Amino acid sequence: MRATRRTLALSLTVALISLPVAACSDDSGGGGDGSTVRFGYINDYNGASLLAIAEKQGLWKEAGLDAEVSVFNNGPIQIQALGAGDLDFGYIGPGAMWLPASGKADVVAVNTLGYADRVIAQPGITSLADLKGKKVGVPEGTSGDMALNLALQEEGMSIDDVEKVPMDPATIVSAFSSGQIDGAGLWYPMIDEIKAKVPDLEEVASTRDFEDGYFPNAFVAGTGVDPELTTKVVGVLQKANDWRYENPEESVTDTAAMLKLDEEKVKADAANQELLTTEDLVAKTEDGTVAGWLGDLAEFFVGTGQLDEAPDPAEYYRGDLYTKASAK
Repeated sequence: MRATRRTLALSLTVALISLPVAACSDDSGGGGDGSTVRFGYINDYNGASLLAIAEKQGLWKEAGLDAEVSVFNNGPIQIQALGAGDLDFGYIGPGAMWLPASGKADVVAVNTLGYADRVIAQPGITSLADLKGKKVGVPEGTSGDMALNLALQEEGMSIDDVEKVPMDPATIVSAFSSGQIDGAGLWYPMIDEIKAKVPDLEEVASTRDFEDGYFPNAFVAGTGVDPELTTKVVGVLQKANDWRYENPEESVTDTAAMLKLDEEKVKADAANQELLTTEDLVAKTEDGTVAGWLGDLAEFFVGTGQLDEAPDPAEYYRGDLYTKASAK
């Protein structure tokens, strides 16, 4: 991974949708008898597929758990909810990984390597250089923000070369579609929503452009996790992960049904992800590959001022629990 990575700051906008995935045995969340876990997700294939599979395949019940799931606009606000005690587990993209690195959460499982982030521009703006001095909307603290900073740095530019406009993702969709902003750092499938209204928009940068870049997204928990509960939850995620790897088409169908989205759009979104088996992720945990991915991200965040120093990933990646769960 290049020394250039991504800047992030915490967004305060939360989606107001709460979608129950399974009937709950009590209202205590993860703080009661441990049978119910409150899980956050993002409304896309990466953020929701394992939860959809776990419910459809009865994996929560098999583990003696129920899940209450709630949708959020991005990862940083899920980490806020974890800190406030409103969630037990959540999902973040690579752009929010500075928050676990700063002690705000623990990473309990890597999900996929994601390449859904883009810098988009209005028709006729065909390069990053053309965005100089123009308004660019970004959800701060997310992988969209990350993609913008990566792309600017690769072009020898900085965030000061554009007029950065912090916005939540839904506002970016409407602002770009109405021409109020010239560009945006955002991700699929939300870009598809914009393309429906601005079909000739330009993609001036993509995380696919960074050949030596690794963009892990992950599941997180609040700091000081309950090892027994977390191992159970990670075990569910691992079983769902391997089912997804072996049944990618059905995973798209199940995710589309959960999210009430067009199946073809979810399929296109899924194509932006690199799936990994649990066996591979365990091996990459044990040989230090996952720590390398997280360490590279942390070094980037130091460069952008999000972290004072890059901590040892062992301080916030619970690889011990991930490996333990796989052995059960």
